[in-house]
Amino acid sequence: MMKETVDFLKARSKKDPAFTYEILIVDDGSQDTMVQGVLEMAQLEANQDIRVLSLEVNRGKGGAVIQGMQYTRGEYILMVDADGATRFSDLDQLEIKLKQAERDGLGVAIGSRAHLVQTDAVVKRSFIRNFLMHSFHKVVYILGIRGIDDTQCGFKLFTRKTAQAIFPNMHVEGWIFDIEVLMIAQQLRIPIVEVPVAWQEIDGSKVSLMRDSIQMALDLLIIRMNYILGIWAIQPIKGSAASDVKAKN
Repeated sequence: MMKETVDFLKARSKKDPAFTYEILIVDDGSQDTMVQGVLEMAQLEANQDIRVLSLEVNRGKGGAVIQGMQYTRGEYILMVDADGATRFSDLDQLEIKLKQAERDGLGVAIGSRAHLVQTDAVVKRSFIRNFLMHSFHKVVYILGIRGIDDTQCGFKLFTRKTAQAIFPNMHVEGWIFDIEVLMIAQQLRIPIVEVPVAWQEIDGSKVSLMRDSIQMALDLLIIRMNYILGIWAIQPIKGSAASDVKAKN
């Protein structure tokens, strides 16, 4: 994934000298060799802006993203999983759609795999995996995320203003954090556009199908109840048309 990312961004930079970028890798206390590989590539790509943020304690996927967002410097910020399941060049499509939907500097473009539901990549998966997938989507719909077919794809593009509005409001640091990201965006009336992306299933996932599905369902209920009961609140966006919007029950 790293080589694909660097090659794509370098090629785009050559076509458009005004295009600049940085790559920020968040190491969530991992025990593998990924960070070492990234550092070695950074030495080979001396002219590229590649940085590594290493967390001393494993905070979960959501925690890593939340921390990473605080260190980004770009006008547009792409959150992408490091497993290479999504084709990085689909960034172009996300950027086009985001700029079309953007309002007052606010907007989110989310990669979507919903168009793949009837393809072999999904149809040939086990019954229990597909059952849990559809059940999760039903729970998400019931608990308040409407109009989004794929909340969990790890390929999301934010304007800088949007990231600054959403991530300081975050509470959840586990796998379910995407739901809270989108819930906050909807409550703040930030435009969200869903964009079909290429995707392939990657072996070696760290997710335990049954255990993590149950945990995600429980976390989803906790998120919703905390907002309904007023335990958590969403801070309004300052200096924008959405500034008077508060979390809805």
